[in-house]
Amino acid sequence: MVLLIVVVTIIVFILVDFALRVFFQRKNESRLKKEREQALDIGLKLDFSEEAKTLKRVEVKEPKARILAVDDEAIILDSFRKILVVAGYSIDTVEKGKEALGLILKRDYDFVFTDLKMPEMDGLEVTKAVKHLRPDIDVIVITGYASIDTAVETMKFGAMDYVQKPFTEDELINFFNKALIKRRDRIERQMKPTVRLITPSTKESGSQHEFNVPAGIFVAQNHSWVNIEMNGGARVGIDDFARKIINKVDAVELPKQNKEVKKGEPLFSIQQNSRTISFCSPISGKVTLVNAEHTEHPELIAVNPFELSWMCCIEPSNLSEELRSLKIGADSINWYKGEITKYTEMRKAGEAGGAQADEKFLEEFAKAFLAK
Repeated sequence: MVLLIVVVTIIVFILVDFALRVFFQRKNESRLKKEREQALDIGLKLDFSEEAKTLKRVEVKEPKARILAVDDEAIILDSFRKILVVAGYSIDTVEKGKEALGLILKRDYDFVFTDLKMPEMDGLEVTKAVKHLRPDIDVIVITGYASIDTAVETMKFGAMDYVQKPFTEDELINFFNKALIKRRDRIERQMKPTVRLITPSTKESGSQHEFNVPAGIFVAQNHSWVNIEMNGGARVGIDDFARKIINKVDAVELPKQNKEVKKGEPLFSIQQNSRTISFCSPISGKVTLVNAEHTEHPELIAVNPFELSWMCCIEPSNLSEELRSLKIGADSINWYKGEITKYTEMRKAGEAGGAQADEKFLEEFAKAFLAK
């Protein structure tokens, strides 16, 4: 009876907690919507004609992005403001391309949204000018069905994408949310990768362009790592650099338990599509344990925290001698910086080579960084 009361109490507590969370979440969303609607009402009453004659501006707190929309049809701009402001975006709107160009030289925007067919200066000219003056701004073209081919043409001059009108509120919001994700991905790819030293008080980074190096762990030149445990054993795995560059893992082949292995001999391998990448053992000894979870769920290697990417445990046979060839602390950080520079140059060369180079990238990466 007591057990039943305890179980019921726990269930009631969970349900109440869930209900309260939903209530406060909806209340917060309602508050944000009212604030944005008020900002929309206030913004439309302000005069910004000193910046551009047709400019109307609505700013919200902590916007998802800052948008400049240009269209000679006021009704289209009204739709943008009403839809995107409530969705959490700050937006400026003008009715002429020349006004838009004047604004991008004065203010920072994430996106310029331009109609394709406009008098005086059309969307193609706006796209060319924006990408010349502010290549950091992403341009999206608004087009009708009959002009899709021309809209696609603008992408050759730097436009990110195009959206076809007419569109519904949900279609516009979904389109912009996807465009925002695409922009963030592009910016992150352009960032030079960095090294992050992980300590008990430092959280591990999940960014594909920030490589985690836990303090106190030895790193081998083939991008495997060795963690010496309290009992004298050694846990071996793939470092964050190799894990994030390879990214997708389809299968894993682990060593057999009790296998005797020497430093430099193949220890385990991973497979991506038809390619197999072997990792040699950073130390000599006997395999005492393997991480069987990787054979059942190899895809988790790319998303699990750094230390969960361990492959096997080894009972070392020549640890004191072999640790000299491994890196730790400041030495490992400096070495990683050199590897990142080498990788950045290799990636640029691969991008210049096009799709054919991309097909061979993983093979070249393995030869350059993992076969050591």
